[in-house]
Amino acid sequence: MTLAPFRPFVVAIDGPAAAGKGTLALALADRLGLPHLDTGLLYRAIGKLMAIRGFDLDDAELAGEFARALDPEDLKRDDLRGREAGELASRVAVHPQVRAALVDFQRAFAARPPGAVLDGRDIGTVICPDAQVKIYVTASPEVRARRRTDELLAKGRDVRYETILAETKERDDRDANRAVAPLRPAPDAVVLDTSDLDRAGALSAALAIAAAKRTAEG
Repeated sequence: MTLAPFRPFVVAIDGPAAAGKGTLALALADRLGLPHLDTGLLYRAIGKLMAIRGFDLDDAELAGEFARALDPEDLKRDDLRGREAGELASRVAVHPQVRAALVDFQRAFAARPPGAVLDGRDIGTVICPDAQVKIYVTASPEVRARRRTDELLAKGRDVRYETILAETKERDDRDANRAVAPLRPAPDAVVLDTSDLDRAGALSAALAIAAAKRTAEG
């Protein structure tokens, strides 16, 4: 009997900002025993590095150079999780040069046995279109803005819900309408709306999706 070649088990989790995909991906990776990559950190690191050095984030060629020179150590910066870094990431992510430079990095991570859980905005559509599991995590703009506002207020930040909501909608529009790899569910992705789910409920739903796919893969 000839055995089929081993295929890494890859889970692609996409969705807009503050939908809960990062938290879900990390928890799912832990439960499945797989490595996790928050691909948004790649773009956040590029945006942050350019900003602190005073470079123009709208310079596509320069942003591409930063992407090609990105070091894994850059992902360990402690200033990549805030709202500002997220906005910077959204600005550099529109550049084809940046996305092209990071494709190989992400695909190589996913290809290592036993597989991986990756979350971002184009994992199921561009980076890992053959992933066994594709989940598009979303929630209404109002719910996502409320979550982000509460998170920032808990950290002592002086923010207004109305401002966060406007920024959320603006970023959604920018991500959905960019020329390269626009934010949208893969045709075969399972859409998971977390508007009315807590973390435990979202994880339970994602585990059920992954279990069904894993059973089908044998």
